Formats: sequence, structure tokens, C-alpha cells
Amino acid sequence: MSVTSASSVPRSHWVALGVIASAMLMTILDGSIVTVAMPAIQRDLGFSAVGLGWVLNAYLIAFGGLLLLAGRLGDLLGRRRMFLAGTALFTAASLLAGVAGSPTVLIIARFLQGVGSAAATAVSLGILVTLFVEPRERGTAIAVFSFTGAAGATLGSVLGGVLTDALGWHWIFFINLPIGLAALVLARRVLPRDRGLGLAAGADVLGALLVTAGLMLGIYTVVNISSRGATSAATLGLGAIAVALLVGFVVRQATATNPLLPLRIFRSRSVAGANLVQILMVAACFAFQILVALYLQKVLDYGAARTGLAMLPAAAVIGAVSLGVSARLNARFGERTVLLAGLVLLVGMFGLLVRIPVQANYVTDLLPVMLLTAGFGLALPALTSLGMSGARDDDAGLASGVFNTTQQLGMALGVAVLATLAASRTGDLLAAGGTEAAALTAGYRLAFAVAIGLVLAAFVVAFTVLRQPRRRPAAGPAERDPVAVPAAPAV
Repeated sequence: MSVTSASSVPRSHWVALGVIASAMLMTILDGSIVTVAMPAIQRDLGFSAVGLGWVLNAYLIAFGGLLLLAGRLGDLLGRRRMFLAGTALFTAASLLAGVAGSPTVLIIARFLQGVGSAAATAVSLGILVTLFVEPRERGTAIAVFSFTGAAGATLGSVLGGVLTDALGWHWIFFINLPIGLAALVLARRVLPRDRGLGLAAGADVLGALLVTAGLMLGIYTVVNISSRGATSAATLGLGAIAVALLVGFVVRQATATNPLLPLRIFRSRSVAGANLVQILMVAACFAFQILVALYLQKVLDYGAARTGLAMLPAAAVIGAVSLGVSARLNARFGERTVLLAGLVLLVGMFGLLVRIPVQANYVTDLLPVMLLTAGFGLALPALTSLGMSGARDDDAGLASGVFNTTQQLGMALGVAVLATLAASRTGDLLAAGGTEAAALTAGYRLAFAVAIGLVLAAFVVAFTVLRQPRRRPAAGPAERDPVAVPAAPAV
């Protein structure tokens, strides 16, 4: 979009969008960039097979567990302040991860990266919806933001493979340093100063402890399902404690004078429905990214760099759709319609994967799958617009934190549940005398079949619960609601 006199948005706002998108891309990349580098990390640092999983899990637990708290603190203390603090912490932790010489140091660094990511990411959407008020400009801004989230995980696989093969795994963390420092310098200049509501407006310490402990313990339980089993005493016991903590949090929010999470936010069908759809959709799509990468490496014997390049068309398609056409389609047909169309494409994508052969040809068997990821580029921008459309101005940071929290919960659930199903099916077939390649492929097929069910459930919820936001008649600047998303959005 041209930033000329024809646009009512100051140039500094578009620079701010670039800063936020760059920082968001950096943090999203780090959630997946380690996946293809993990064999090299294990070899160099001497990780055990079980301990290696904590390179990813430490990040996910901190990120997902703190997003909601960080979003609310952004409303109370100032979103600009939270964004700067989170980006600074993430950048410093990246340096620590890059120089780590032992498993303990790397896991600590990854946890700190997750904390920094949560602080910066939780308030990003809240900053955007207050910077871009006009429907057209907001649509473009959320489309850019959407691309960073939708394609970031796939780009992480590509970049992780190339950097690991060319320079070594340390550089998957060192690459964050120039990006983070540049983001900090520009953010101090272009992000609007906001004082926040003050801690007195919502300093619910007990609620903060309950929700943070509940989310962290819940994600910890989920990511360990693959090693402990879904019905083990440890899984059931820790899961019950996590649920009890979260139930206690809800009760606390219903009775607290200044709740951390005002439950009124879920009275909006858009907010509640969009977050539920996101959990289901992201659980399927993040597992797609992990399981397809494993299939390429373990079944087709691709190297790290080749795996990343094989996933590149998916990132390109998602980027082209989310940046190029999603805002226009949302404006013309409505976010709900575009979301439903995107979910249909995702059902088709997983339908192809259910039939994936043991010896697949990339062009005929996998490239069509990568092209159908266009559905994610359509669905996520529309879904984000719907999820933020019901938020009030003073709840924008909180709504952003909630939306990002459900995204992380979906990622953790998808990897834990679908990867566990795939591993269980593979183990049964190996025990029965099957070949490793055939057993692995059958396990992945089962996971992709379950993913179809998740996307279909998301379609049903979107169709029955979500409603198209009303387009209000044109109004003067003073009359426009700075948070409602009336026309052309996209995350």
C-alpha cells in the first residue's frame, strides 16, 4: 500500500508496523527454527533424547504461559514499555543461547526467550489496532501482521536448515541480534507513548499467579504426553492440578474488584468464537509443519537444508495470500466468508496428506499440499480480525494476549496429541514387523486424518458461532471506534 498523501495514516505508523512485524517474525521464527537444528544441538551439547525436547518445550511453556499476563500488563503499564522490555529480553537471551556450552544454559536461555517473546507479542496487536483506525489501512496492517504469524513457523524451518548446514546451529540464535537491536532503536522512535491504566486498574496479583501457574503447568503436561502417555498417573494428576488452577482463576475473575481478565471480554461472540476456532485450526496446522518436516527427513531422507527448501513454497504461498489478497477479500466478502473458504482449503490439504505414499514424489505428491496452505493465509487474517473486533479500546492489549495465548495452546496441543498418535501407530506397526519407512508414514497419515477432524470442527464453530461484524456508516474521525474492526482486517 502506498503511503502518500492519499493515506490518512502518518508515515511513522507504517514504520511502526514494520518494527512490530519484524519483532513478531523474529519471535515466531524462534518457536520453530530449532526443529531442524535439534540433531546438531544434541550432538554438540550432549543432550539426552528426553532432554532434547526441552529445547522447544522451555520456550513454549514460557511463551504460552505468560501471554495472557503480559497482555494485561501492557494495558496497565503501557504497551510500548512492554514491547521494548520484551524485545530487549528476547535479544539478550538469544545471545545467551548462541554461546551456550551446556544443555542447562541453553534451556535457561530458551525459557528467557519465551518470556521476552510473550511480553512483546502479547501487546503487538493491541498497538496495531490503536495505530490504524481506518478500515482499509487496518486491513493492510493486520494482513502484514498475519503474514508474520502464518508464515513465520514455516520460514523458521527453512532458515534453520540453511543456517545449521552452512554456519552451525549457534547462528539460528545469533541472527536475532541485529534484528532485535534494530527493532529496539526504531521502536523507541516510532511507537506511540502510552501511560497505561495504572496497576490500580487491574493489579490482581492472585489472579496473575493462578493463570500463569495454570497455563504453564497445563502446557508442561501437554508437551510431555508423548513421553509419559496420555493416561499415565503423572499426566492425569498434573492435568487435574492445571485445570483446578484455571478454574480458580475464572472464579477469582468473577469476584475480583479489579480482575486481571475481565470476563466481559468473552461475552462477544467474535472474541469467544474466534479463539476457539484458532485453537482447533492451529493445533492441526502447526502439527502439519512439524510432521511434514519429520516425514521429509525420516522417510524421504532429506537433509536439514533440503527440508527447509522443500517447505519454502508453503511460506511463499501463505505470504502471497495474506499480504496480497486477504485484505481485499475480507473487504469484499466479509471475514467470516473468507475464514470458511480458508478452512475448506485446509481440509483439502490434509486430505492429500492422508494419502501420502512411502516413496513420495515431491512435485506430484507434496507440492500440491504446499500450495493448499493458501487456506491458512486466508483463514488466519480473517480470524484475527474477527477476534479483535469485539475488544474495547482499554482491553485491546488483553484481547491481543488472549488471542496469542490460544494460538500457543493450539500449537502445544497439536504437537503433543498428533505427534503422540503418530508415534503410537508407528510403534504398533514396527512391533508387528513392518518396515520403518512404512510404519512412520502410516503414523503420519493417522495424525493427518485427525487433523482433518480438527479443521472440520473449526469450520462448524466458525459457521455457527461467528457473525460478520456490522459495517457502520461513514463517520467523522471523532466518531470512529478505535478498536472495532468494521471492514477489511487480517492478522
